[in-house]
Amino acid sequence: MEKEIKTYIFNVDPNTKPRMTQRDKWTNRPATSKYWGYKDNIKLQANLQGLHTLPTTIESIQFIIPMPQSWSKKKKAEMDGQLHESAPDCDNFLKGIFDALCTEDKHIALIKGPLSKRWGYEGKIIIKI
Repeated sequence: MEKEIKTYIFNVDPNTKPRMTQRDKWTNRPATSKYWGYKDNIKLQANLQGLHTLPTTIESIQFIIPMPQSWSKKKKAEMDGQLHESAPDCDNFLKGIFDALCTEDKHIALIKGPLSKRWGYEGKIIIKI
């Protein structure tokens, strides 16, 4: 019997976890404030979709990075869906999503399918479980 794959879509610009210090617990830096807002948004969208934590095995994770507004319509049309080959790295995006959806992520043992970051018109994260 084949397991049904569920798809969860988060309509949010992917974000990475910034370097944090003890001081970030009581001061508000723009980078950490943005990150905490990002995590709260992911948690809210996950709960609305019935996802409360990530399982041990994940089918795939895709990060869609919004294209810069400065790009021409022609360039956007060419780049839509293409691989995002510049910084930040996939592992930095993973850390952000794992922090948002897991109390501890040590139980995640396998991401089976593609792990990718691609250009798109709007930012989103697509997780298949």
